[in-house]
Amino acid sequence: MWYYNADHPLRRYFSGLTEHAFVDNLGLADPRLIDYLSLLLARFVHIRDIRLYSGRTMEQVADMLLEAAALPTGRTCREMHRHIGDFTLFWTGVYPEALKRLRSILSKDHFIDYCEQGKRSYWIASTYEDDAYAEEAPVLRRLSEQFELCAWGLNQVRKEWEQHPPEKPVAL
Repeated sequence: MWYYNADHPLRRYFSGLTEHAFVDNLGLADPRLIDYLSLLLARFVHIRDIRLYSGRTMEQVADMLLEAAALPTGRTCREMHRHIGDFTLFWTGVYPEALKRLRSILSKDHFIDYCEQGKRSYWIASTYEDDAYAEEAPVLRRLSEQFELCAWGLNQVRKEWEQHPPEKPVAL
């Protein structure tokens, strides 16, 4: 996928904004965390339709949690919990005004606290520390421990991109 390419213009744009928000505004100089968050932004810009393994569209955290509970422990379960963490962090940080709609009384997510669930899901994903996940596990643990701070930082990224949009449209 294009968003894994660190040289893609949109990925570079998000990397610069994220680095500025986290290093300059928050004083957090953590390259692995900043890289993870800039990749998260690039991935969520691209996501159009995420599907559960059952084939249904995945739009609510409650559905994602049910899906994760039905999965055997392993890579797929880890990926689902990482995605739940990413999903809740993205909406909490980048578009907090959308939480009211996402957690409306008519939604399955009405009783889900996105911050608490994001922390929990990142922590679960961080417990997979074998060779394939050894590098990412500490980043996921930090996201779990500092979820609110990272959400605030992502909100600062959004403010930056609204004030300073890219000079020309970036093709996905």
